[in-house]
Amino acid sequence: MGNKGNVRSSLIRLLWHRISEDDLPGLSAQLAYYFLLSLFPLLIVLFTLIPYIPIPQQDMLGIIREFAPVDAMQFIEKTINEIMRHRSGGLLSFGIIGTIWSASNGINAIVRAFNKAYNVPESRSFLVARGMAILLTFGMIFIFLLALILPIFGREIGQFIFSQFGYSKLFLKLWNTLSVVVSAIILFVVFTGLYWIAPNVKFRCRSAFPGAAFATFGWIVSSLGFSFYVGNFSNYSVTYGSIGAIIVLMIWLYISAFIIILGGEINAFYSEKYRNNC
Repeated sequence: MGNKGNVRSSLIRLLWHRISEDDLPGLSAQLAYYFLLSLFPLLIVLFTLIPYIPIPQQDMLGIIREFAPVDAMQFIEKTINEIMRHRSGGLLSFGIIGTIWSASNGINAIVRAFNKAYNVPESRSFLVARGMAILLTFGMIFIFLLALILPIFGREIGQFIFSQFGYSKLFLKLWNTLSVVVSAIILFVVFTGLYWIAPNVKFRCRSAFPGAAFATFGWIVSSLGFSFYVGNFSNYSVTYGSIGAIIVLMIWLYISAFIIILGGEINAFYSEKYRNNC
């Protein structure tokens, strides 16, 4: 018990020190900016794939809608609808390359933030680093699509199985809880992949679990908490007018970025602790 308490105390002290030393507020602001620039190109790719996958358009933003503040979600949906309504044909041909390149900017910023957490330089060439960011972007698109397909077909399969026993209503009551659990598992997989692959450090996949677990729990709780606060106690449109929705979106992205970077710092702490003990 004493050793675990010392580890937790050391982790808290180090994180508090790293927040100032590595300028986590500043890095989070930069990452939130890149997230904003990457968000809509990434969503454009997803929406362009709609004709080729069995997912209704209204379900495409389901996971984001589940956690995002209402004002931010309305702004995202409005912007995407405008872009898709006025887009030119053939986006899946040459145009998608530029879209993927833009979407990978957010991943590229995460790579730099994680390298700073581990105090390592980026020794990989520009093409290798950018290629990895693009591959991670494709990976996130695949996992995002999987996250959409699983709940849709999972609901249908669950209803079919439970209806055979006459418990279809019970399943529908349990579905909201089950969908949150599935979303949490998918987020954990996404964060594990990011923490394992993105830094310019070699370590085992399981070494990314502490930061991934923290980021998953922290992101869900902070997103739901901020969404509840915006929906019940704050009205940014009164203060900022027509750009209130953008402010809400940026604050949400900033909180998300801070938690993701903090997860990287947690993994860096345990990685350093392991090296010191060896």
